Amino acid sequence: MTDHDDDHDDDHDHDHPMADHHHHHPLLTSLHTLPTRRFHLTRRGKIAQSTTERYLRDDLGFGTLLVPDSTTKSTTKSTSSDVTIAGRIVRLAPRVLGDVSSLWEVLTTRHSGDGDADDQKAGKIRLAVVDTNILLHHMDVLEYLRDDDVDDDIDIHRDDATHTSPSKQRPHPRQHPRTRHRTRHHSIANAVVIPQTALEECRHRSLVMYRRVVDLIRSSSGEDVNTTGETKKNGRRNNNKRCFIVFADVHHVDTQIDVSATAAAAAGSEKGESKNDKENDATTTTTTTITINDENDARLRKVAYYYGRALYDFTRRRAGTNDDVEVVFLSDDAQSRKLASGEQPPAEADGGGGGLYYRARSMRDHVSLLQTEDPSLNLLDLVAQFHAAAPSTATAVVAGARMPTEGTAERSNDDNDDNNNAVRYPPHLSSPVLSQGLKTNRYYQGIYRSDRDSHTEGYVTIRRGEDRVAVVIRGALDVNRAVDGDIVAIELYSVDLWLGGASASGSGNGNGNDNPDKRKEMGSNTTDSGTAARNKSIDQIGYERQTKRDNAGIAADTAEPSLRDAENIAEEVAVDDEGEQLRRPTAKIVGIIRRNFHKNYCGSICTIAVSSSSPSPLSSSAAAAAATSNADVTRSATESKKEGEMHPHDVIAARHEREHPDGVTSTVVFFPIDNRIPPILLRTTQRDRLVGMRILVSIDSWPADSEYPLGHYVKTLGVAGTKDTETQVLLQEFRIPCEPFPAKVLACLPPADYKIDLEPGRTDLRHLPVLSIDPPGCKDIDDALHCIELPNGNWQVGVHIADVTHYVEAGTAIDLEAANRSTSTYLVNKRLDMLPSLLTTDLCSLKGNVDRFAFSVLWEVTPEAEIVDVDFKKSIIHSIAALTYQEAQALIDKPDKDCKGDIQAGAVKRLARLARKFRSRRINAGALTLASPEVKFVLDSESLNPTDVQAYTLYEANALVEEFMLLANVTVSKKILRHYPTLSILRRHPAPNRSMFDGLIQKAKTRGITLCIDDSKKLADSLDAAAEITSDDPYLNQLLRILSTRCMSPAQYFCSGEYQAKDWHHYGLAAPVYTHFTSPIRRYADVCVHRLLAAAIGVAPLPVFLSSKSYLHDLAANMNRRHRAAQLAGRASVQLHTLIFFAGGDEVEGEGGGAKEEDAYVLDVETASMSDPSFTVMVPRYGIEGRVRLTKIANNDECLVRDPEKHRLGYKDIATGKIVASVAVFDKVRVRIWVRSTRDRKELVLDLLEPKIMANPQFKDDDANTEMIASNVTSSGKKKKKKQKTAK
Repeated sequence: MTDHDDDHDDDHDHDHPMADHHHHHPLLTSLHTLPTRRFHLTRRGKIAQSTTERYLRDDLGFGTLLVPDSTTKSTTKSTSSDVTIAGRIVRLAPRVLGDVSSLWEVLTTRHSGDGDADDQKAGKIRLAVVDTNILLHHMDVLEYLRDDDVDDDIDIHRDDATHTSPSKQRPHPRQHPRTRHRTRHHSIANAVVIPQTALEECRHRSLVMYRRVVDLIRSSSGEDVNTTGETKKNGRRNNNKRCFIVFADVHHVDTQIDVSATAAAAAGSEKGESKNDKENDATTTTTTTITINDENDARLRKVAYYYGRALYDFTRRRAGTNDDVEVVFLSDDAQSRKLASGEQPPAEADGGGGGLYYRARSMRDHVSLLQTEDPSLNLLDLVAQFHAAAPSTATAVVAGARMPTEGTAERSNDDNDDNNNAVRYPPHLSSPVLSQGLKTNRYYQGIYRSDRDSHTEGYVTIRRGEDRVAVVIRGALDVNRAVDGDIVAIELYSVDLWLGGASASGSGNGNGNDNPDKRKEMGSNTTDSGTAARNKSIDQIGYERQTKRDNAGIAADTAEPSLRDAENIAEEVAVDDEGEQLRRPTAKIVGIIRRNFHKNYCGSICTIAVSSSSPSPLSSSAAAAAATSNADVTRSATESKKEGEMHPHDVIAARHEREHPDGVTSTVVFFPIDNRIPPILLRTTQRDRLVGMRILVSIDSWPADSEYPLGHYVKTLGVAGTKDTETQVLLQEFRIPCEPFPAKVLACLPPADYKIDLEPGRTDLRHLPVLSIDPPGCKDIDDALHCIELPNGNWQVGVHIADVTHYVEAGTAIDLEAANRSTSTYLVNKRLDMLPSLLTTDLCSLKGNVDRFAFSVLWEVTPEAEIVDVDFKKSIIHSIAALTYQEAQALIDKPDKDCKGDIQAGAVKRLARLARKFRSRRINAGALTLASPEVKFVLDSESLNPTDVQAYTLYEANALVEEFMLLANVTVSKKILRHYPTLSILRRHPAPNRSMFDGLIQKAKTRGITLCIDDSKKLADSLDAAAEITSDDPYLNQLLRILSTRCMSPAQYFCSGEYQAKDWHHYGLAAPVYTHFTSPIRRYADVCVHRLLAAAIGVAPLPVFLSSKSYLHDLAANMNRRHRAAQLAGRASVQLHTLIFFAGGDEVEGEGGGAKEEDAYVLDVETASMSDPSFTVMVPRYGIEGRVRLTKIANNDECLVRDPEKHRLGYKDIATGKIVASVAVFDKVRVRIWVRSTRDRKELVLDLLEPKIMANPQFKDDDANTEMIASNVTSSGKKKKKKQKTAK
């Protein structure tokens, strides 16, 4: 078998940074092939030989780098050879470094300083050759480039423009004479060589990191371009302080290796290698048999040798010395570094990692050396770490504490005394064992997904025939160091250890909470007595997650979607032949197939060693905010100590925080905002400065002897608690795409002078009186309506939707971007659009008095709302008015006698009349009228801080628009289903599980209300009947509707071919089929439906990708995730502004600000024995829901009365036994709303004011005393009056 590895035959070459430049090389001077033979065992035990032939060339020189091409002008449409730099498209061209003098020119160009010669000295010229692990684990370091115009911190080039980095507040070195004449580094080297071997191996192991490498190679070619796309105008250019050279070592004649010599060297090195060297490195190769990895490592060392020898000889000839140049081979593989020393002559003056031609260093060693030469570089925080620190206690962070000596240089956490580092988790199985187990179905592969509230519980989806089943993973040991998103291998437990499932647990949330007895069974089989101490912090985190749910916040609209509803994944399987016994499978994770460590996580660090004496690098305002945060931390810790308990973060920080013997770095604990991610141990040089800040962190590794994963600092977002910072946090937490649209997307837009004219195949409807009705200030107007009388007495009604697909062609860059974003996200103070603003607010927006392209649905209806006919048209319309809801309502309310000749009023009145009839029919068919606790903020015009909170006012005009949008969606869904019964994008709303309603049904009975949920019609009738029972308090019925909505899962997008027709039903709308057609500007699902409808009516072909069920499944899943994330982000934004509103202070002026007292309604009462007395309330005025704790009543108070049947807490008089005060479900109470600052966040707190006795039983005695005093006063007054009468 012969495999030709010629680059021209590579199927993936379009991703390669030099993919479009292979044919630019000069004429070959020599070309021959090098065969490589390999032998391997086949499945049948036979020995097979494979031969790989590589083309070898002697004209490749010293690699190729990309530079801006000034000879050609970039066209409007970008190609793979173009790159977006500073917001514009730059055409790149290859520059081949044909000889060593060309390489030297590049190095010296990058090396020369751009300031005064007296300001700084350049130090050594460095060229770095990187191996694969550097590309996989240290991209943050490679991407680092210090800007000449700002100071020297890692945040400088990474922070958003809206946030001023703490480092930017430091004085510039030129302002301090003591900083002059120092070495100044801008990056890790003047040039970085990326061998083809490392690049291809990186692509094989992580496509995400490979793409980052390719982007870095391309973007680094234009680092002399500023944010306006021009060279810097102050005369100081960055001069590309670094460059990236791609070197085709695989085909270079001078970098080929002798495989037999490589094997002998590896064997010899291993014999002399100490046990410590083998075990202490994350990527050490320990086999004596030559493998592909060994061969690749040898090839990479050969590249370093090639560059090192060439520069050594060149500089010797040029100046007689090579002291000013250094070639560094960067690798985290200890054995490869050791082999590097033996493969070259010894250095004349060894400087570490000795060799005459090049030095071999780990990334941490190299960065430490750079920071020794330039202390302002401060780059160590970005270096990944792979080893756990030895167990330590809180005393380990005390200044002067004795610490063990540091181990090998690359060991990031003082990896000494490994025998003391107890193995906390089971080891992961090796790849060969996993591969064999997956083939025999002993193990199953899937993606681990953590529960939203805990990183130690989750599930893995596996295939069971044609179905997909969610397998439960519970507990830290069974999760076994997996992180949300990892591809893992699991081993199923026996059936007797499976969980009873939702039906058996009586869960009220529909997500199948586990049976406690089975949970104990699981614990007895998956843990041992020796793990109790190790799992202590995990249990405390679980306690913390539980307490987080008790904090007040914005009330939820719906329940969390179940896996069955969201992704068509079964949560239970039958364990008997009849299919009656259902259980939830359980398993443990036995191996990690692929890590998901490429995401950045947002949160804050917790430290027990905050230095108050260290100078603050913050600006005055930022320092004040951070000082306030630190004061809150101290106060919180003090209060916890008074109460005799420590905050869970303190416990974890006390056990893991430590100083390192280098005197520069320390390990601290980072707590992500996302509860699905465990705490992360960071090694940082800026601990004190990061306290009170929101930062981004990346996970590097999770050794078996480390309780938590290890990671490194990436970026500072800003001071915790500030509005801008927390907005960035929520966008990061919910993974909301918020980056500016790239140039290749903007290149798809029409030109600035684009005009809308009638085109062939489009119906001209500009003569119709079309108008839109939207909220005030709406700019992205998706829909418009018209209603006219026909000659036959019927009416024509039209719903006109923006024709987005006219501008967004299928498969283009703008279409792919919209598909990824899937939806626009609406925050309180900003909108993040799915499409660029030119389309969102201009060309696609159906604004008044301008022509626009539309997709129209036209009905002929009778005045009694009977539909006679329907038609679908691609059209051009001219809206005569863009009305607000209030303006439309004024037209509805306008007397008929005043509407003669008023086209707008006549149209709106006819639409309102039809809408009432359509709505009545829907409700009679079983459609639900539900409610939401949604509120809106009144924002200050300058600061955009909230000054007031108001409930949404709904008009009949709102219902009018809603009714016709529903009609259009239902009509279109039927049309596309007739033509594409298995390829339609629909929206389903599953009927709720009865267990989800059980709690609400029981609570309603306490007020004499009966809820029937057999179908949507009976539920609607029950809610209507409840309105009469609760007529004395109208909000109670609205509350019932809010709670009913919360018992249902949200609706989901799906492909019609994935479900049976009976499962297409939309429960809330009582519609057999439903889709989204009416908002293509802000929803990608509507864009897909437009394409389906266009194909159904024959005006456009169906895009090929919409014919693939697997593609549609993935598309629907992404739309569901994005839609849910947008909802949660919007709610988090409301929560943030609610905190700002109630926090008061300087940030909020006007009516808002400070604590408030408001009426609230009780939703749930905690009546479990010995539980802390508390209950959950909703505050209608602000849409807030939270738990009220009766802190003045102990859980063992003999006067406390718990009544689970009536969902009531009472307090009785010990003398009479009578209940003097109580709180029951649906009671109205009075609460105080205020903001408490905790360690890393602010939270709303609700305190009970009335009933006073429940808030503080002492009021009972005070009231009795008051009555006695009043009685005495009255009686004494009567006696005085009698005496006066007698005297008279």
